[in-house]
Amino acid sequence: MTPRHDRDGHVATSRRAEDHEAHEAHESHAGHADHVAQFRKLFWVNLIIAVPVVAFSTMFAMLVGYQVPDVPGGRWIAPLLGTVMYAVGGRPFLTGAVSEIRSRKPGMMLLIGLAITVAFLASWGASLGLLDHELEFWWELALLIVIMLLGHWVEMRSLAQTTSALDSLAALLPDEAEKVEADHTVTVSPADLRVGDVVVIRPGGSVPADGRIVEGRADIDESMVTGESRSIARGVGDAVTAGTVATDSGLRVEVTATGDDTTLAGIQRLVTEAQNSTSRAQRLADRAAGWLFWFALSTAAITATIWTTFGSPAAAVVRAITVLVIACPHALGLAIPLVVSIATERAARGGVLIKDRLALESMRTVDAVLFDKTGTLTKGEPTVTAIESVGEVGDDAVLALAAAAETDSEHPLAHAIVRAARDRGLSVPRAGGFSSSPAVGVTASVDGREIRVGGPRLLEQIGADEVGTAAGWREEGAIILHVVRDGAVIGGLRLADEIRPESREAVDALHRLGIEVVMITGDAEAVARAVGDDLGIDRVFAGVRPEDKAAKVSGLQREGKKVAMVGDGVNDAPALAQSDVGIAIGAGTDVAIASAGVILASSDPRSVLSVIELSRATYRKMKQNLWWGAGYNLISVPLAAGVLAPVGFVLPMSVGAILMSLSTVVVALNAQLLRRIDLRPEASSRAALDRSSGVDRRADNRSGVRQ
Repeated sequence: MTPRHDRDGHVATSRRAEDHEAHEAHESHAGHADHVAQFRKLFWVNLIIAVPVVAFSTMFAMLVGYQVPDVPGGRWIAPLLGTVMYAVGGRPFLTGAVSEIRSRKPGMMLLIGLAITVAFLASWGASLGLLDHELEFWWELALLIVIMLLGHWVEMRSLAQTTSALDSLAALLPDEAEKVEADHTVTVSPADLRVGDVVVIRPGGSVPADGRIVEGRADIDESMVTGESRSIARGVGDAVTAGTVATDSGLRVEVTATGDDTTLAGIQRLVTEAQNSTSRAQRLADRAAGWLFWFALSTAAITATIWTTFGSPAAAVVRAITVLVIACPHALGLAIPLVVSIATERAARGGVLIKDRLALESMRTVDAVLFDKTGTLTKGEPTVTAIESVGEVGDDAVLALAAAAETDSEHPLAHAIVRAARDRGLSVPRAGGFSSSPAVGVTASVDGREIRVGGPRLLEQIGADEVGTAAGWREEGAIILHVVRDGAVIGGLRLADEIRPESREAVDALHRLGIEVVMITGDAEAVARAVGDDLGIDRVFAGVRPEDKAAKVSGLQREGKKVAMVGDGVNDAPALAQSDVGIAIGAGTDVAIASAGVILASSDPRSVLSVIELSRATYRKMKQNLWWGAGYNLISVPLAAGVLAPVGFVLPMSVGAILMSLSTVVVALNAQLLRRIDLRPEASSRAALDRSSGVDRRADNRSGVRQ
């Protein structure tokens, strides 16, 4: 699992906990992998067998113009090996055809199964001399099975890329918990904890179960569960959630909920329900194959009737069987899988990982993009955004002294201050006598003078007033720290979650495409409103708990909107699964990635434009390929049936076979054109702006409805 930074700044490797549901999800994933291996093996085996089948097919030799090799028993090589291919290579399609018959939903599998069965029976009849020699289709049967196995191998490989969200959720819990027994502690598994047990949480440690603090006070990092960008001060009597982290001090927590009753387990259930509710979309190619099945079957029946009535029974059999074999969708079988395979490969090279083909198809219809704030539109870490000095002390001096005092601290705010001083190129003096007090601040000696950095409680202790701009900073939801030298305030620091520079361009580009931009966050209203106003976002949902995030997505969907959710935390997982398209920032948590259909390798929100561009281009290629694949059948089937027989033209089997191969080549070449798309975030954003009408909606959006 991706390493996770705790609030002390250390990299804490997430620990894996055994979970029954995660195990079931893993088995499902393993099933996809088994199917990939199955189709890969079948393809290569049947490709090898197909070579002698085609070479010894008398009909193929007549079409190409060569003599079948004269070897002992040569006339039986194609029939015998063709039978092996039908039984082994054709088995997945035959079993699929039986399933479609039982479900009364004819589609691709039934059409393929019908074609290979007709070709198999007709070829044996021709080989035994019972039917006309023109009905020897061994070469066609071999190529048909090989091409269909290739298409299904490509498709199953894309499906097998899925990972388990539930396994990632369980991995947030620590491997062990320290349970208090009498006057000592014992190490137990979190699964063995019971309501009423008291556990010790070390500084930087994860909470193993939902509980209530009975001793101690600490800043709790709840961002993995609530999305709140700032650590929250928790003391005796406050509730804590499994999976959260005590950043700066140790705690004793009484367990109030375990197992399925915890908040984390509730999120797991939400993810499972949302994923199951969005996994039943009908594929376009299957619908086309279903229509083509009835078209081919009815055409074959009409053909047999007409040729029997106005021709001869022998001609009727030849024409009807030719219709059924020609109707088999060589190109249609590759139309979707090949496009998806190239699109996903091209996307991966552009930093976009497509896990769910349906998500890729749906992205073109999205008319609302819901961004999580923390870690998506913003960097997800505090940054010094303003300094106000008091008296003769300059801004740089205030920041340098604050950085000196905070150098030995492991708190994220301390890291932000030290980083700001380094970025400004300031000379930070050495400090000694460092000490920290939870919820108050830090104290250190710099050049013989006492320097303290802290929040409101520090000012209460020394009886000092805050700097003049603090009230305005507070209204914007910023974190405010004061720097005190020898008991006197010398300045204030404004810290906030910094907005990504790319976010504004992404929002503007989405607006130009006519897409509504919504922001959702667990942060307070003031923080969310400041970011929303700065970026010109249409709607802002603030103070949203994890269970409510999925509900907000559902609310937008009830308004008739197709919603894409972009997030990076555990708190986003249910909403990612509930949305029409879930997009996870790759720098986020494994559970967010596992719950999404699309993953952005970078943290650049402009990559959402890349997904839209790819979705639209992929859909165009799918439609074009479906028309090429099905269009061949719509034209060749009536010709093979003899619709132009009254004027002396009947489509020969050889010409039909050439057209069939040509349509497959066209479909393959057309799919290759997807490789020309530039999916770099800046290129996609620029393209969206270039295609727009030039009307800047940003001013209008600033006055839009806020929620």
